[in-house]
Amino acid sequence: MAGKPILYSYYRSSCSWRVRIALALKGIEHEYSAVNLLKSEQLGETYLSVNPTGQVPALQIDSMVLTQSNAIIEYLDETRDAPSLLPKDPKKRFLVRELSQVISCGIQPVQNLKVLRYIGDEKKGEWGHRAIKEGFEALEKLLEQTAGTYCVDDEITMADLCLVPQVYNANRFKVDMSKFPVISRINAALMELDSFKASHPSKQPDCPEDQRQ
Repeated sequence: MAGKPILYSYYRSSCSWRVRIALALKGIEHEYSAVNLLKSEQLGETYLSVNPTGQVPALQIDSMVLTQSNAIIEYLDETRDAPSLLPKDPKKRFLVRELSQVISCGIQPVQNLKVLRYIGDEKKGEWGHRAIKEGFEALEKLLEQTAGTYCVDDEITMADLCLVPQVYNANRFKVDMSKFPVISRINAALMELDSFKASHPSKQPDCPEDQRQ
């Protein structure tokens, strides 16, 4: 496993996107290995030999294969140079983890591809909209108490890496973002940054041509 890190990713995967932002912020050069979720490549023998969970992302780095996006981000933060994505202050660090998990455990999994396939084409749009809207109602209230320029004060943290992909999903499912002014303001500020722009789904090698920007 020596050599340049390899990120196994799907361009529109929220979890993969979080890790792409972390890699960009940390300046970690890596290879990109696309895993097409719509073609169920994540369930094929080749990918399952890399990541038995059949989920993306997976990051091959430091002679290991890392899975679970937030855990990957924390590992990169502990082993690589600044910028730090978790504050040193224990209370702020808790807030970052709390907000990250509200999104990555409480919102995104309820509207991910596996769930939507189970729900079926007829209901998936309604389900995704409802799941994100209800989650954002709670998240907005939390951010009213924690946010500065970004999710927790004025430094970029893991919570911001979780927020941006979820706003993208909210727009896909036609959530009225005018009802979430704090979320919208933070997202707009983050999307001005080069690392967030470069990590956008439309900039990835496996993005379909008609979705590129």
